[in-house]
Amino acid sequence: MDKFRMIFQFFQSNQESFMNGICGIMALASTQMYSAFDFNCPCLPHYNLAYGLGILLVPPFILFLLGFVLNNNISMLAEEWRRPQGQRGKDPAVLRYMFCSMAQRALIAPVVWVSVTLLDGKCITCAFCTSVPVESLGNASYPRLSQGEIQRVLARIPCRDIYNGQQLIANEVAVRYLRCISQALGWCFVLLMTILAFLVRSLRPCFSQAAFLKSRYWSHYIDIERKLFDETCAEHARSFAKVCIQQFFEGMSTDLAAARFHLPRKVPADAGEAAEKLLGITDEGTMNMALKSWHRCKPPLHLHPPALPTRNGWAGEGQPPPHPCAPRRETAAYYSWV
Repeated sequence: MDKFRMIFQFFQSNQESFMNGICGIMALASTQMYSAFDFNCPCLPHYNLAYGLGILLVPPFILFLLGFVLNNNISMLAEEWRRPQGQRGKDPAVLRYMFCSMAQRALIAPVVWVSVTLLDGKCITCAFCTSVPVESLGNASYPRLSQGEIQRVLARIPCRDIYNGQQLIANEVAVRYLRCISQALGWCFVLLMTILAFLVRSLRPCFSQAAFLKSRYWSHYIDIERKLFDETCAEHARSFAKVCIQQFFEGMSTDLAAARFHLPRKVPADAGEAAEKLLGITDEGTMNMALKSWHRCKPPLHLHPPALPTRNGWAGEGQPPPHPCAPRRETAAYYSWV
């Protein structure tokens, strides 16, 4: 149990570790799904190819989309891509980094499915059983069979119980031939995906290390900023609801006390603390305006204090004061002793 607890805590340490854990679980789930899947080839010339390639390609596409759906960053990426420019610019490099990071994790489960399917060989056997070279593996001079009839006989190779072409080509020979080709393709696919993953994960930062670090940093910043904003909104909503409920019950107790000539109850001590957490936003319209302002014009990423005007002039460099003083008018008075 301690090991599982440590693994669970590692997955919860940050967003990247959590998504790696989700992708690993999806990869294991894809292998379990394939092992539990009842593969039934139709054994018909015009349907074998569609069924075999469909089982090989359609589930990986579904798993790929499911990997994007389960990724929490997809909504963050869409929000960052579609939000107005506002006071903060949008960096396309950060958006590309976020999309590539999600795509790499979402591809793990489809790659596992395709690898397991090719190494098993059932899909390739069903899809390309009509392409077995009868001239080199069987009896090409088998009489009284047209090309269409030969295709119908070869289409029954995956279905051993209804196969009736042992005199044309042995079922074991054809199945072993197609399975060897499928396993060769499977190992080549695994090798290719491993090399691509190595190149993407290790060689890419070597050529643009500064840009890679910048994109990774601001991607993490957007994720953390969104979490803190959600936590702040949840805390404000909790405080708002608490003060609203307390005011409701205080009003009810005051009405009851006025009707029964009793003194009202004392205000709870934590009411002031909840009111302080509202930060001056005490009505629905102001809160909606604050949320719209956050979406339309996020504050710029600049933490320096604003420059303040001094007695001798403006303290900022190259920035005029917000309200320049009007030029002072001077008057002269003349007196005569006459």
